[in-house]
Amino acid sequence: MSKLHIVATQVDSARRLRLGYGLNAAASLLLLGTIAAQYLPLGLTNWRPTLYAYVLWAIALCASQVIVRGEQGKRVLFVLPAALFVASLALFPLVFGLTIAFSDWNLANPDGRQFNGLANIKQMFGDTYFWRSMGNMGWYVLAILAEYIVAFGLALMLNAEIRGRKFFRVAFLLPLMLSPVAVSWMIGKSMLENRFGPVARLLRSLGVDNPTFFGDPAIAKLTIMLMDAWTYIPFMMIMLLAGLQAIPKDLNEAADVDGARGVRRFFEITFPIMARVSITAILIRVIFKLKLADIIITVTGGGPGGATDSVTSFIYREYRDRSNVGYGTMLAMFYLVVIVIGMTGLIKFTNRWKGADA
Repeated sequence: MSKLHIVATQVDSARRLRLGYGLNAAASLLLLGTIAAQYLPLGLTNWRPTLYAYVLWAIALCASQVIVRGEQGKRVLFVLPAALFVASLALFPLVFGLTIAFSDWNLANPDGRQFNGLANIKQMFGDTYFWRSMGNMGWYVLAILAEYIVAFGLALMLNAEIRGRKFFRVAFLLPLMLSPVAVSWMIGKSMLENRFGPVARLLRSLGVDNPTFFGDPAIAKLTIMLMDAWTYIPFMMIMLLAGLQAIPKDLNEAADVDGARGVRRFFEITFPIMARVSITAILIRVIFKLKLADIIITVTGGGPGGATDSVTSFIYREYRDRSNVGYGTMLAMFYLVVIVIGMTGLIKFTNRWKGADA
């Protein structure tokens, strides 16, 4: 009887395996066939069939896990549906974006989207305004070092025993509570307006003829940096302040006993301990800086002559002003690759540095 029971169990197990793998294979073929049909002249006008095929494939994959793996497959269901949903949020926009990137799609063209191969890539490498915005982005990112120094100084001041410390903590956080668009209108469009702005009037009363903050390329770029820094320095300051407050007081008292005070204590004790917090604050700030667009679009529109354009603002104007969806998407995809490679390299470098420092 035991041998017959084992044979029956093996037969049932083989059937379950065939059923599970067959169900998964059929759903996978349906999904791949639907995706291929999107690129063929079969009358599919949108990506809805592919979405339905993906949902069926996800259901089949979950069912096949239970059929093939039994109780262990049921445990997988606690994670697998959420993982498939998150993957779809990244996968579908990426595939759709790549499809548009290799197309000639201008909203003013009645012919709609047309595949144009590598034409957008050739146009991108010959676009001097785009590469100028890439160079501007490098300067904007380098400005983070100056922002870090100012933020660290403010954090040290607010960590010291000074009068009105609570008031200054709240006051210094106010710029962070404002949106970049509000900062742009309040400072760029009002205070720094070259005809009726209060700053321009003050400079004229001091003898400066025709003061302008956005007419000269270098001054305009510096003004954009200052407005962006004023908005986000409080973010770095609050992270550094939290790190300073986490330093044990016993360590500072021991440093006083050893005679390490002032600048010496900062460079030998405070700054090394704050290295990891500083790196985290700088990395997060770099991520925010790579998305810089609101202030530029509102105040200068990228001018004069593209001197203040960031990559994000340039891509935005490519969509809005020229309605060039295909070329704008190619620029966005290229910028995404640059960001991924750059941030990956920067994170690896900081991890090695922290490991060597430890």
